Amino acid sequence: MLIVTMNDLPGYRIDAVLGEVMGMTVRSANIGANFVASFRAIGGGEVNEYTQLVYDSRQQVMDRMWQQAVQRGANAIIAMRFDTGEIAQAFTEICCYGTAVVVTPIPQGEPGATAQSIHDARTRAAAAAQQMPPQQMPPQ
Repeated sequence: MLIVTMNDLPGYRIDAVLGEVMGMTVRSANIGANFVASFRAIGGGEVNEYTQLVYDSRQQVMDRMWQQAVQRGANAIIAMRFDTGEIAQAFTEICCYGTAVVVTPIPQGEPGATAQSIHDARTRAAAAAQQMPPQQMPPQ
């Protein structure tokens, strides 16, 4: 699954637009993380406890968005964005969203082909010849 922040995907044709997909979570830091972070804030610098919380939250919402796209039959998400908000000064909402699409790589020799799309087109052709669908992997 290709996930990009762009409104198009160079080297690929958009064959179908399947609509908006999103992932959302609401998080709060535990009291231990808040306690340790308060001491780190005094000295300045990165607050590792919150950095990890935000990183984990972003990964979780991307996984949820990816799952929605797969359920709709998409093989790519374009125009992906993150959004955050605060709820009652104790919770943070983290959301990502994008447009689920079905794309086809533009093969070598056709206008608009890129090195990535040429490789992808060859991989798909080889998989089709073996009657094995290309694997869809969650974002890492």
